[in-house]
Amino acid sequence: MVLVVDLVESVRLMSVNETAVVGQWHNFVQHALTQVLPAHGGRLVKSLGDGMLAEFEVCSQAIQATLKLQRYFDRFNATAEAESQMHLRAGLHVTHLYRDEQDVYGHGVNLAARIASLAEPGETVVTSAVRDAMVDGIDGDVEDMGESYLKHWPEPVRTWRIQPVSTTAFNWRPERREAPATDFRPSIAVIPFEARTPSPEHFVIGELIADGVIAQLARSQNVRVISRMSTTAFRGRGATSGEINDKLDAPFVLSGGYAALGDKVMITAELADTRRGEVVWADRLSGDTMDLMQVESELINKLSSACAHAMLNAEVQRTLVQPLPKLDSNALMLGGITLMHRSTPRDLQRSQQLLEAVAERHKRVAAPWAWLAKWHIIQVVQGLSSDPANAFRRAISIADRALDMEPNSALAMAIKGHALCHLGSDVDGSRQLLQEATQSNPNDPMAWLYSCVWSAMWGRPHDSVTEAENALNLSPLDPQRYYFEMMLATSYLVVGEYEKTAKLCQSSLQKNRYHLPTIRTLVAAQYELGQVEDAQDTFQTLMRLQPSLTLAAYLETGGVSPTRQKVAHALSALGLR
Repeated sequence: MVLVVDLVESVRLMSVNETAVVGQWHNFVQHALTQVLPAHGGRLVKSLGDGMLAEFEVCSQAIQATLKLQRYFDRFNATAEAESQMHLRAGLHVTHLYRDEQDVYGHGVNLAARIASLAEPGETVVTSAVRDAMVDGIDGDVEDMGESYLKHWPEPVRTWRIQPVSTTAFNWRPERREAPATDFRPSIAVIPFEARTPSPEHFVIGELIADGVIAQLARSQNVRVISRMSTTAFRGRGATSGEINDKLDAPFVLSGGYAALGDKVMITAELADTRRGEVVWADRLSGDTMDLMQVESELINKLSSACAHAMLNAEVQRTLVQPLPKLDSNALMLGGITLMHRSTPRDLQRSQQLLEAVAERHKRVAAPWAWLAKWHIIQVVQGLSSDPANAFRRAISIADRALDMEPNSALAMAIKGHALCHLGSDVDGSRQLLQEATQSNPNDPMAWLYSCVWSAMWGRPHDSVTEAENALNLSPLDPQRYYFEMMLATSYLVVGEYEKTAKLCQSSLQKNRYHLPTIRTLVAAQYELGQVEDAQDTFQTLMRLQPSLTLAAYLETGGVSPTRQKVAHALSALGLR
């Protein structure tokens, strides 16, 4: 990963007081060289009179180092005259570098410099490759800048602004409240296991262990399992169990390490109670590496069973002392899902290619087909399908193929139910499928998320809010958090909580500014709040992104639902015909 930093208006500053600027810059470089870069695994490649080039191995460390460097001149600027203040701008990009003893070279270095030029004073701008490797709310807060055309660059580049995690910005978090009387399950977060002897060919073993344990624990009706998409955010970060609990609201955390030698693997695992900061169980297990690839892995079964027993036993003990009151395929799947939710036509096309590659490689696995069904739904909601009804029927057909492979796939049932919900031709059938999905796997956030859509469109609106909150609770650090926030915003729209709707939409758009359903929901909320000028501005943004939109096209699917009627009313009042 390459970082380019330069001093804003360096020529003007030098002309005013060259000696002072050179001295400050020299101190800044020494600070970076001796304190910031070594602490974050960075290497200074070269420093010029008003710029710096550095490289990093780990994305999260590069971001934290950059944000610290951005704060270096704060003390100086606090007493300096406005025209003498010094500010940095920075660009970060993941790329392959060619290096020698003096310098680094390559296509990516030029791109990092180009995107740095997009930054305002004090800002850091990153490319999609960096954005995909970071975690919202942990590495920093993001703001989608959209696509930019750069000088001497052949195609537009998608960029994001990165700021330190804000303690005041709106960020929906679940209220800490007692669990419903019908839910007595303790929550657990399973963190990907770390390699004791790290080598590229063994990296995926930690992911396989975590995936397997989560799948096994999720089968238990006595355990609430945090989504894998959220727990992977803590891989390799050295976070304490308390820090993990703060982000995921999980009283139990399972983590550990492994060592692989030949075809054997040794796993060390520990279960921590985050409320007491104690390890309540630890063990060592050994077996064959290939066993981890089996559907019924002996190692995974032993680990999961022991962990579940220890967790439940720990909960019982608390009542006695407390007062009453794969690898490459994984990369393909994750890439397909991530790009699908980027929402731009180019990214959606690439998403389809990646998901089809996974489906082809694993012909009897339901998950890739289920996500391909979801891909067709995304095409509709983004206004990219010329025949929405046919696209929904195509999604249903693909979901049926997934269900033929795995009849109990909660994801496939949820996506089929979601498509039927939008199509509106079998409302009762869609509800039944969504209920079966949540019963099949109560820990699947997508099943709850799609249930909230059904309740908002065809059922009881207040149920929709509860279901959307449950989905976000199950996956609070999901890479598609913007999508979860949009769904919750829609639920609030239906029950008339327009201020919450607007705030959630704005938070969602910070993460993905091109998501049309979010923009439409924001238009409706602003209109209902009487913020007509803001609603008109948002409406104009919507029309720039979807100029072919008409009321008839919008109401073509699910047009009789209260949600669509409310949005359609606002769009019509603002001039949509």
